[in-house]
Amino acid sequence: MTEKIVVLSTCGSEEEAVRIAKRLVNDRLAACVNLVPGIRSFYRWEGKVEDSHEWLLIVKTSRDRFDALHMVLETAHSYELPEVLALPIVDGSPNYLEWMTAELQPEATSDGETSRG
Repeated sequence: MTEKIVVLSTCGSEEEAVRIAKRLVNDRLAACVNLVPGIRSFYRWEGKVEDSHEWLLIVKTSRDRFDALHMVLETAHSYELPEVLALPIVDGSPNYLEWMTAELQPEATSDGETSRG
């Protein structure tokens, strides 16, 4: 088992999905976010069955970034109750996992300090 996770979340519009994906990567809360357009979701909400067209975010991150990532999804999302599900990455290509680790590290500032998104 690795410390890496995949987080799933859906958005109601492409614009929202792109905005959130870019923020997660820019803030180094995600190494990569895939946006899958055109999914159709059925769920019960406030007593009736909904049928929604959505965009799925597949977020590659690590367990130590989850709390901050979750907060961004909760605050940046238009849904009252956004989907935020974390799934473990049991194993993977060592090179890809190393790349993820590097992309999730804080950036060094000009004074040598680090900043975290």
